[in-house]
Amino acid sequence: MEVFFNLIFLVFLLTFLVPLIQRRMLTNRRIRLISNYEKKRGCRLITLIHRQEALSLLGFPLARYIDIEDSEQVLRAIRLTAGEVPIEIIMHTPGGLVLASEQIASALKRHKAKVTAMIPHYAMSGGTLIALAADEIIMDEDAVLGPVDPLVGDAWRSWPAASVLAALKTDNPNRDDQTLVLGDIAGKAAKQAKEIVFKYVQDKMANDRATELATALTSGRWTHDFAITPETAKKFGLNIGTELPKEVYALMDLYPQAAQRRPSVEYLPTPHFPGRPKP
Repeated sequence: MEVFFNLIFLVFLLTFLVPLIQRRMLTNRRIRLISNYEKKRGCRLITLIHRQEALSLLGFPLARYIDIEDSEQVLRAIRLTAGEVPIEIIMHTPGGLVLASEQIASALKRHKAKVTAMIPHYAMSGGTLIALAADEIIMDEDAVLGPVDPLVGDAWRSWPAASVLAALKTDNPNRDDQTLVLGDIAGKAAKQAKEIVFKYVQDKMANDRATELATALTSGRWTHDFAITPETAKKFGLNIGTELPKEVYALMDLYPQAAQRRPSVEYLPTPHFPGRPKP
């Protein structure tokens, strides 16, 4: 009987320890790959990867997205990077908070050296906004970006701002004050989104092309999940490449979809300055 209980204890111990060991090994592999990538390309590499699209709890879908924690970590990585060191950011995200996305985009825009956004699969909404701030966007041939039209609403429901404004143009004497307030917010959000996009692309193309792009991405021309392919992005004048380094795909393989939360932003937390030995 004692042997039986010892076996049961051993099974429970292994059940607890094996996942921890596997996660640690996976983390170490990512760190080694990031380190080798940085040494090979002479850059700072940041990952912004959300890999829990299919996770659910008690039947309610959970999704990772760009939040304030992400922006804090990315901004810290940028601050630890000298202005002369290029930055490459790998993104796999459905988007997220406008505030967090714009903080990241603004910090990348101010970085003196070249900034490259790598999109192996998709970078929608806020991810697209961040990509627009980069000097170059490199996408897999089948990867997509998305519109950055704002959504308005509350914690339970949200609607495209463009659709709210379109609905308000329809005669309806029974509208309540809440709908009118929502319409006012939608108008402001749409205007702000267009100005933000224009700000990040105006130095990459002529003003009329920048205005055309900002209008297309924020006016509700497409649904919020519309897939903008590399070919479509090129037609708007964006600097798009399709030759992703093979290490990007290898790194993506080390971010499996997991049931437990893990940091979505990772980088080596050491300063990167020219002339200093790298770890």
